[in-house]
Amino acid sequence: MAETLNKDIFGLKVENHELVKLAYDTYLANSRSSHAKTLKRGEVRGGGKKPWKQKGTGRARFGSTRNPIWRHGGVAFGRTGEENFTKKISKNAKLQAVRQALSMQNADKNVVIVKDFAPKDGKVKETIKFLADNKLETSAKILFVVAEKSEMVLRATNNINTMKVVRPTYLNVFDILNADKIVISESAMPAIEAWLIGKENA
Repeated sequence: MAETLNKDIFGLKVENHELVKLAYDTYLANSRSSHAKTLKRGEVRGGGKKPWKQKGTGRARFGSTRNPIWRHGGVAFGRTGEENFTKKISKNAKLQAVRQALSMQNADKNVVIVKDFAPKDGKVKETIKFLADNKLETSAKILFVVAEKSEMVLRATNNINTMKVVRPTYLNVFDILNADKIVISESAMPAIEAWLIGKENA
């Protein structure tokens, strides 16, 4: 089946990995949330009293123990909890990066095309049998691409920690490169081609 894969998606020669790295870093940056927050000198509790008088002690003058250079004082230039770590990448660059990532995995013989998975009862054992029939190990990290995420498919795969189920348009460089196997159902292939190379070429 690998021989029939569209070469414009799975057969690219990737000589430069800069675009793939950019898409990978962009995914991580956009998944990052800003929760860390430090207290500024105006937010630290206490410090309202001048620690010692202005003159006559021989020590440097201080007006408050909230000063950032004091222990337990405020933090200068610390995290505010409002940092924006997002990065932008153009749509064309993202699609090209996905094509390159799929080509890299296919070159390593990690792309597998299978018949559609249609569990009847939504049981995990159906998924295990499906993987075994296609000579895939449950211990491997599997990115399973399906045309539609039906309720039965989700029920049958949700409890398998090594498997992630996505629709074609949710493919990304991070998931592709971190998977041991890219398993694509036959019905998902037209959607992948339509998304990555355009409907006119699908």
